[in-house]
Amino acid sequence: MEHGHGGIPEALPCLHALAATRTPAILRLPESSPTWAKKALDLGPQGIMFPMIDSPKLARKAVSYCRFPPNGVRGSAHTIVRASDYGIDVGYLGNYEDELLIMCQIESVDGVEKIEEIAAVDGVDCIQMGPLDLSASMGYLWDPGNKKVREVMRKAEKGVLGTKGGTRGGAYLAGFAMPHDSPEELQLRGYRMVSGAVDMGLFRSAAVADVKKFKTSLTTEGSDDEAEGRKDGDPEDKYWSE
Repeated sequence: MEHGHGGIPEALPCLHALAATRTPAILRLPESSPTWAKKALDLGPQGIMFPMIDSPKLARKAVSYCRFPPNGVRGSAHTIVRASDYGIDVGYLGNYEDELLIMCQIESVDGVEKIEEIAAVDGVDCIQMGPLDLSASMGYLWDPGNKKVREVMRKAEKGVLGTKGGTRGGAYLAGFAMPHDSPEELQLRGYRMVSGAVDMGLFRSAAVADVKKFKTSLTTEGSDDEAEGRKDGDPEDKYWSE
């Protein structure tokens, strides 16, 4: 929901579709606030992602948005929302904290500087690296693969990986694959969750490829007689995706 045009109403049918295939769902909030968190959590996702977490204080606030009083500030309507099967799940209040994945996005230099403290906050399960916003915060908006950006990313990764299994708890590492940073490379560096593709990106690539195929089909080789002699089923005449 952070960058797409959809909101809470559009998220619900997506959750329905994922539930039908027994696929865990993570909702990415447009901002870190109790209102957005409450609306999202009532839908019953398996995980929630908070953007622009730059300090341990913001991380603790994010966790508090996910928990009912006295452990947090989440508003309660647990008897009538999808998260509790509309009140049918009598064990919901006893296990909702353990069953929810809380993710914090690190997307700035300030966040990287405090990443170990953020990852050690009680309740933070996973740190999601945001390479595009991080590169922008460093002045490399058009060059996320810049050497200096990669160096800061490596520093952040080591900071997160160093907390897991320590005395202060710790979080797992997650991130987005990029043209210069493949899913395989992320996995080798210790990432436990990798976003390998974006639906809009896949659609855009397919559409661009289809247009290129069409334009290529307009460039004929040989005489018109040769073109007319081609059979209807000739793959050379096909430019659309099948």
